[in-house]
Amino acid sequence: MAEKNSYGKEDIQVLEGLEAVRKRPGMYIGSTGPRGLHHLIYEVVDNGVDEAMAGFADKIEVTIHKDNAVTVFDNGRGIPIGKHPKTKMETLELVLTVLHAGGKFGGEGYKVSGGLHGVGVSVVNALSSRLTVEVCRDGGVFTMEFARGKTTQKIQQIGRTKKTSTKISFWADPEIFETIVYDHDTIASRLREMAFLNKNIKIIFTDERMSSEEKDNPGPLVETFQYAGGIVDFVKYVNEGKNVLAGLSKPIYFTASQGDAGEIEFAMQWNDTHYETTLAFANNIHTTEGGTHLEGFKNGITRVLNDYARSHGMLKEKEDNMAGEDARSGLACVISVKLREPQFEGQTKTKLGNTEIRALAQSAVMQGLSEYMEEHPNPAREIVKKALEEKRVREAVRKYKDTQRKQRETSLPGKLADCSLRDPELTELYIVEGDSAGGSAKQARERSFQAILPLRGKILNIERANIHRSLSSETINTLITALGTGIGDDFAAEKARYHKAIIMTDADVDGAHIRTLLLTFFFRFMPGMIEHGYVYIAQPPLYRLAVGRKHNYIYSDDVLKKEIAKLLPETKYTIQRYKGLGEMDPEQLWETTMEPANRTLLQVTMDDALLADKVVSDLMGDQVEPRKEFIQRHAKDVRFLDI
Repeated sequence: MAEKNSYGKEDIQVLEGLEAVRKRPGMYIGSTGPRGLHHLIYEVVDNGVDEAMAGFADKIEVTIHKDNAVTVFDNGRGIPIGKHPKTKMETLELVLTVLHAGGKFGGEGYKVSGGLHGVGVSVVNALSSRLTVEVCRDGGVFTMEFARGKTTQKIQQIGRTKKTSTKISFWADPEIFETIVYDHDTIASRLREMAFLNKNIKIIFTDERMSSEEKDNPGPLVETFQYAGGIVDFVKYVNEGKNVLAGLSKPIYFTASQGDAGEIEFAMQWNDTHYETTLAFANNIHTTEGGTHLEGFKNGITRVLNDYARSHGMLKEKEDNMAGEDARSGLACVISVKLREPQFEGQTKTKLGNTEIRALAQSAVMQGLSEYMEEHPNPAREIVKKALEEKRVREAVRKYKDTQRKQRETSLPGKLADCSLRDPELTELYIVEGDSAGGSAKQARERSFQAILPLRGKILNIERANIHRSLSSETINTLITALGTGIGDDFAAEKARYHKAIIMTDADVDGAHIRTLLLTFFFRFMPGMIEHGYVYIAQPPLYRLAVGRKHNYIYSDDVLKKEIAKLLPETKYTIQRYKGLGEMDPEQLWETTMEPANRTLLQVTMDDALLADKVVSDLMGDQVEPRKEFIQRHAKDVRFLDI
């Protein structure tokens, strides 16, 4: 813990007021759906993380209460107390009610900060039906209360203490958000990420809505995230359940700095899969669109592996260099840069723009990785051997894809029942299992805008197969041809033939498996389809409950029990259980699952790529133990389980 510095009320600078946040919340938190709701928690947590990066905090506690209120505590310096010298407002009130009022605009409050624009906590206040704050600072305990951004209780001192801390509790406003239900795994993943990136911090996550699974420790579910190894532990976590290359049991780690401008650190480890998982962060912000730090890293790693392969006779003189995708195949890597003056593109902060970081990243990788490979010849050769194997597979695949592309340009798959409209924004493709379900769907559909693609048998598990074998699969080729976007580096969203690719499978174990295989296909081969919001899951009913001439379609066992409980004891009724789509007649399939006004579609999103990557690897990878643990952990949540 560092000693106190001059961070005080004079460091809080005011840029503008809080207007329009409630009118246009999406401008500040992205959306009013689940993503925006969770963003409220992250904004408050980021303030505690900034205190940790400045050296003034080592513990953050996040609690979700049973009523979906959220409390975030950090043992940092506490938000400053007292009259602000410029505005004469109470500083605590200023920070919580005025947009762009914070200590992150060039003063000495924070040298490195994730909350670049200072909108966080005031926006959370504006979008909460109620917010309370408790600050321990300057020998006292101070509280204030707010409602929808307005002060309802002025600052009060309620006690004395020698400790320093900030505790904020908020109730997200149901007038703003579509739902007030927080997803435990999404939040846990983000908090775990923060702990990996800041090895000097402990984050305790308590979810009072869930019960502890430990028999000796009843009560709410509590998880503690603390990683002394920092991003080295992060890479180990990413590679859990995967086979790392021989000699690489410990991730490669190196770091570099550029005076006061910033520092960058890398941790990397190759596994035997064919997929790259590179996570890049700037001031703890996950830069999902990359930026200069990622560009420099990619340039550097490709040059190092090619230079090593040439100098050690592994790449012949007349052979082409390995491409970047060859060098990074099977790579799990975390890049973390900490900057005093980060330049992000847009308020979403998903792309780093600092030009000087590109050269720093490239030189750091070239020096750090080159030194490692010279000092560790055995793992170095394994890394290059894998990259060379990927190069040869890629060249073979390119020739194969050229042949396939010519065939696709001349004809669509024979199994595809296409629609008559050609505007992708208006059309949708139902991907169904088997000819029986395909026949029902073809009869049920609206031919003008709904296309049907029946798949024969189970799709290949591409998580275990290399790309060459995957592209030899007739089912995979049928999918690629029907969708029209191409895959991998050839993917082009503008070529998508449909803007809704709807996975429609039976409501049983086999259907759930096929759905998972299809989602694995999209995640690995066409992540752009998910990123653009083009992938959906249909929700067919499980039951048809008929009472007299009236009937009702039921989508879960719980709802069925409730509907039956509503009936009088003497009421006669019949229940039809739909184990497969083929059991429905076309009219029923249209009415329940395909008619836009009645159906329920779940849109597949990439809100948390790391969480999705872990689920795909655990469920579909080679190792049995992670899959067993995942199934045991989530068995109670499984919907499509027939016993």
